[in-house]
Amino acid sequence: MGGAISEVAVAVLGIGGTLASALLTQRSADRARARDLEHAKQLKDEEREYATRQARLEARRTCYAALNAGTRDYITVTTNFLHALQAGEVTEELRSDLDRARRDHRLRHAEAQMVLPDEVLAAASTVNRGLGDLYGLLKRLDRGVAEQEESVAAAREDTRRLWDALWRMRHVMRIDLGITTPVEEGRASDE
Repeated sequence: MGGAISEVAVAVLGIGGTLASALLTQRSADRARARDLEHAKQLKDEEREYATRQARLEARRTCYAALNAGTRDYITVTTNFLHALQAGEVTEELRSDLDRARRDHRLRHAEAQMVLPDEVLAAASTVNRGLGDLYGLLKRLDRGVAEQEESVAAAREDTRRLWDALWRMRHVMRIDLGITTPVEEGRASDE
């Protein structure tokens, strides 16, 4: 009988070991599957975060390009208006162009205010204020109601300062986009 008990005990231990082995294998597979799922979730989250960052960067780049182009157009139109004013040849078409450029710029600047980081917004606001001041000066000069210190020469100087402010704005935008570094201080003329 002792041999039969031992055989049963060995059989029970064998079956128990087999079942325990299957259970341990299953638990190990479950842990590996959970790690794989967590890793896949982490990769998906990282991909989503990367796509979000890229979309924001592209939105800023698009906004910067539109604001830069609109600002350059506005300054160019004010310069043309200033030359015509100096020559006494201001036409209704030039007046209309000046008003259109102002409206276009104001719209782009308003849109940009919702996207621009603070440092870029500060540079864009400097340009915007300068353009507003120059617009007012040109309109007063055109109507012949300018103050004594307001002149074509003052408008030319304001225009020169605006080109410098535009360069600074564009430079800050390029730094924000990672295109250039903050240490690049030299300015090539782009007027």
